Amino acid sequence: MDHRVRAGEIAEDQVTAMMESYSAKWPTSFFLGAAAASILASLAFKASGRDHAALFVGQWAAPFLILGTYNKMVKQHGSDADQSYNTDRSYGSTVGGEI
Repeated sequence: MDHRVRAGEIAEDQVTAMMESYSAKWPTSFFLGAAAASILASLAFKASGRDHAALFVGQWAAPFLILGTYNKMVKQHGSDADQSYNTDRSYGSTVGGEI
């Protein structure tokens, strides 16, 4: 039995859709800048001898980069992309002619 979820088969809830509609308005470069700022702030804390603050702020870089990747994916694919849209863009599709 095939238990895979196909595109368009299960919809996201309204909370997720609302959050994505707000976050999609932010440029992806915001998240990259936030990651770079946290790295620079961590270096500054480390240079000033505040090791615990350096570790705390330095750990923000990875979540910012992950959020930026998620933001980019939502902008490109949407959380609830139309099934016909996903089918047309899938690998091996012959929409519009032969590959």
